Amino acid sequence: MPRKKPFSVKQKKKQLQDKRERKRGLQDGLRSSSNSRSGSRERREEQTDTSDGESVTHHIRRLNQQPSQGLGPRGYDPNRYRLHFERDSREEVERRRKAAREQVLQPISAELLELDIREVYQPGSVLDFPRRPPWNYEMSKEQLMSQEERSFQEYLGKIHGAYTSEKLSHFEHNLETWRQLWRVLEMSDIVLLVTDIRHPVVNFPPALYEYVTGELGLALVLVLNKVDLAPPALVVAWKHYFHQHFPQLHIVLFTSFPRDPCASHDPSSVLKRTRRRGRGWTRALGPEQLLRACEAITAGKVDLSSWREKIARDMAGATWGGGSGEEEEEEDVFRYVREIFFS
Repeated sequence: MPRKKPFSVKQKKKQLQDKRERKRGLQDGLRSSSNSRSGSRERREEQTDTSDGESVTHHIRRLNQQPSQGLGPRGYDPNRYRLHFERDSREEVERRRKAAREQVLQPISAELLELDIREVYQPGSVLDFPRRPPWNYEMSKEQLMSQEERSFQEYLGKIHGAYTSEKLSHFEHNLETWRQLWRVLEMSDIVLLVTDIRHPVVNFPPALYEYVTGELGLALVLVLNKVDLAPPALVVAWKHYFHQHFPQLHIVLFTSFPRDPCASHDPSSVLKRTRRRGRGWTRALGPEQLLRACEAITAGKVDLSSWREKIARDMAGATWGGGSGEEEEEEDVFRYVREIFFS
């Protein structure tokens, strides 16, 4: 009988580690590409990719792999909406690391930190978000999918033809994600765009504003979230800025942690957080303003009395949760909207 090949403890440990990685679906790039399990994970991800066709760029990094055994019930694919970003070459990563170690950062003035929003998004350029091609209900599903795929590949081709990878930031290459945006916008009556008051321009693409208010003719509500983390003067300045440059916006200030107005005047307290117990909507700033914005948009055509009654009940003392944390604030806005519109 042939002798078994020796199997060391180190090899066994590596085998178990590979098994754990397969279960967790770890992101690409966490291990060296020279590692054999890294290559096998990439091949496995290629097999579970759900994009409709070949991308213009073949070096795509697919994140958030979900373990699955084929398609689920009713054809559900848990990896359908994975993030697809262009992969940086190994040479580019090493160049950035070397530059980061050698370059000494120097403080710059506040004036040099200011950027015009048109410099960031460059409206009218190929960097705008992809638009859904014209369609009608007489088209078959296959025709619609094929047309959207061609249009999206043309969109990617224009971007990568005009800019090198070094000049581009990461953006979504998964068509399924953009399809969801197209369909949700077309089915909506009012669109809420939630931004962080500390960097609102970063989350506010002018092309999306023009598309929603112009081409679709929908009302767009800009929610400036976490206003408790900024001085009152800055909040007022941002509100004035958006009103001046985007007149069709409805602007709502929102926070789940309103502060003492006197304390907000102290610049040193901007990034400090006061822990509160038993948070509730009685302390939140924004639900009443959001209701008034929707009342102005609907102009009495929609009965919003149930919404107002809910706000009154919450102000009467109904509370929820006791946790705290900055990462929860953005979810607070969406949770509240879901409760109102889908209850």
